[in-house]
Amino acid sequence: MTLSSPLLLAVGLLMTAALAWAGIVSARRRPAALGAAGVATPGGGRAHLGIGLTIAGVGVLAIATAGPAAMVPVPRTAGTVILAMDVSNSMGADDVAPTRLAAAQRAARAFVAAQPGSVDIGVVAFERGALTTARPDADHSVALAAIARLKVTGSTSLGTAITASLMAITGKPVAIGRDGTAPDIGYWPSATIVMFSDGQNRGADVEPAAAVAQKAGVQIHTVGVGTTAGATVEVDGYHLQTSLEEDTLTLIAQTTGGGYHPASDTARLDGIADTIDLRLTVSDEPLPLAGGLIGLALVLLAAGAALTVLRSGRVI
Repeated sequence: MTLSSPLLLAVGLLMTAALAWAGIVSARRRPAALGAAGVATPGGGRAHLGIGLTIAGVGVLAIATAGPAAMVPVPRTAGTVILAMDVSNSMGADDVAPTRLAAAQRAARAFVAAQPGSVDIGVVAFERGALTTARPDADHSVALAAIARLKVTGSTSLGTAITASLMAITGKPVAIGRDGTAPDIGYWPSATIVMFSDGQNRGADVEPAAAVAQKAGVQIHTVGVGTTAGATVEVDGYHLQTSLEEDTLTLIAQTTGGGYHPASDTARLDGIADTIDLRLTVSDEPLPLAGGLIGLALVLLAAGAALTVLRSGRVI
């Protein structure tokens, strides 16, 4: 339990102690004085119950004025989300209208709009390399602006997308060793990567990169953009056939404990924000207790006053 004004508590308890001392002294002197005058007094502790309740009410009120609050665990959606956006040449295919990239941008914007302010969102654009275009921030307009700037270029490296996203989460370099060894980047269980891609990969480090994320407790949800039938795109004067490769995206998601979300058409992409469940984190938040204590104090004071009036005809 925490107190916003400990000094008020100390003053209130001193006042309560003074009242209790005065009540004890009075309880001892009054029967003696009445006895000397030949007046009989009722015995037992019930004779002083009203005064006791009144003093207890003052004590509870003193605690309430100090602003007590209990720390209670509250589950909420919070943490860091990195949107890893594939901007490789294959994302210019039009098997999802108007293009895979444009459809992914629309779905990413819907996802951002669905997140509460407690979630920091960043954006990583990737092709053969990867670039953090927006660092994680509670201001979601930064992520939306970064999504709007994305353009198609280059080939695809899903492994680089994962390591760049982990760098955006941790704020430190993340590199796979030449022998495939995974670096230790700590534990980040409240972080999530949402990867929008057609799954076509030209790198060889996907599994080691996914293993780094899994070891760090970072889930990766993958969103497949495109169709298995595919389409043709023109790159440097060449016409290349490209199609959605679901196996790689499914492997990444399963390795890290996330999920694969196929989205072969615009309608399914638009609803992707409703299918990705971010993890709940538990944080301690203060629960004010003053209101309840004031209510209890009023009950004690009223009961004490009522008993005193019934027994003596006086309030105190």
